[in-house]
Amino acid sequence: MIRILFLMFIALPGSYGRYEPNWKSLDTRPLPQWYDEAKLGIFIHWGVFSVPSYSSEWFWSQWANNNEEVVSYMKENYPPNFTYQEFAKDFKAEFFNASEWAEIFQQSGARYIVLTSKHHEGYTLWPSKYSYSWNSVDIGPRRDIVGELAEAVRRRNITFGLYHSLFEWFHPIYLSDKASNWTKKEFVTNKIIPEMRELIQTYEPAVLWSDGDWEAPDSYWNSTEFLAWLYNDSPVKDSIVTNDRWGIDIPCKHGDFFSCQDRYNPGTLQLHKWENAMTIDKQSWGFRRNAKLSDYYSTLELISQLVSTVSCGGNLLMNVGPTKEGILAPIFQQRLKELGDWLVINGEAIYGSKPWSTQNDSLDSSVWYTASKDDNVVYAISLHWPSENILTLGSTQDIFRYTDTVIYLLGNEEDGVLNWSVEDNGAVAIEFPTKSITKSDGAYVLKIVVNGSISVGQI
Repeated sequence: MIRILFLMFIALPGSYGRYEPNWKSLDTRPLPQWYDEAKLGIFIHWGVFSVPSYSSEWFWSQWANNNEEVVSYMKENYPPNFTYQEFAKDFKAEFFNASEWAEIFQQSGARYIVLTSKHHEGYTLWPSKYSYSWNSVDIGPRRDIVGELAEAVRRRNITFGLYHSLFEWFHPIYLSDKASNWTKKEFVTNKIIPEMRELIQTYEPAVLWSDGDWEAPDSYWNSTEFLAWLYNDSPVKDSIVTNDRWGIDIPCKHGDFFSCQDRYNPGTLQLHKWENAMTIDKQSWGFRRNAKLSDYYSTLELISQLVSTVSCGGNLLMNVGPTKEGILAPIFQQRLKELGDWLVINGEAIYGSKPWSTQNDSLDSSVWYTASKDDNVVYAISLHWPSENILTLGSTQDIFRYTDTVIYLLGNEEDGVLNWSVEDNGAVAIEFPTKSITKSDGAYVLKIVVNGSISVGQI
């Protein structure tokens, strides 16, 4: 049997103590186990910015700050004195069907979703009493988007999470606090903290993905006080995970998992649980009507992001931007479906896996490794079909010292084990079957079953 040496700072629900409102104490909280095992989530950026659906979800800020492209677009398409708030009446979401979304997410293989409950524009997708007349029930869809999606995805056994922006670009009270150099905290005290508590107590998300923190210190946001309440006394205290965006100089230092920066994928094993939050549309988190086909990642590129992320101990949070009508564009649906099809065959190398001692093969950089949690298995994930059907690996010499090591190609196990041999330089040559009979596509997973002891990467 493989002796697993991997040490992940995780715990089962109900095993936590009480935490003090300081980072030293909060950083001792074990990571809820479900999150590490999930590996794949879907991010959803949706809001009033989906009405212009041009440039990006930062449309309002870009317009207010005289971005030439956005200003020109507004002059050519809208009357003088048109305001951003007027977009809200056209955010009707008339085709939004939470059950259909949940089915698409389930088919993708995602184990959790994170919806933007409120982006930097301040518009909430639930009837928040702290966002009067600027929420999805008072204007726009006239529906509780958060509530509908929470119910639908949970019916599909998908974990429900929420993104929440701390700051709001043009909220007058926030701007007043900012002008005081953060000596005033009226925005945080009277809006943000009660708003986040309302969100947690009403919908009980398992992820709270914080953002919009970077202008002010964590002391202004009352971050440690809020997190102490969240971990000690909230209805989700045992299951919730949070990221690291809680104030200036906090990202990549504190939090259940590190998101560090957008599209963060370091390519090496990290010492703390982390997440690669990235977009299928390379240019934007929100839907763009002017996007080109070349702006979207291919399915193989998305699989590559997933594999490299999981190999290095991270989770992948893959973003889609719905239209103002509530449609997930067909290209998003296609990408998610094809990713899910790949995971049906190869998911055992992803879900619940652990990093191995090596992430990227020393001879073939397109091969990434994971290891099983309990069994004697290393997975070698190749992002290409090998030339002449022979894959040569340079990082697996130790596990091939056992002559009874066997290798299967996932999806083709019924065809028996693959032949392998150790070359004079210590590299291992593995003979693939004929490509025409393989069931996987784009990326190929070798399941290496070992009789012996191996080590895996440590976090």
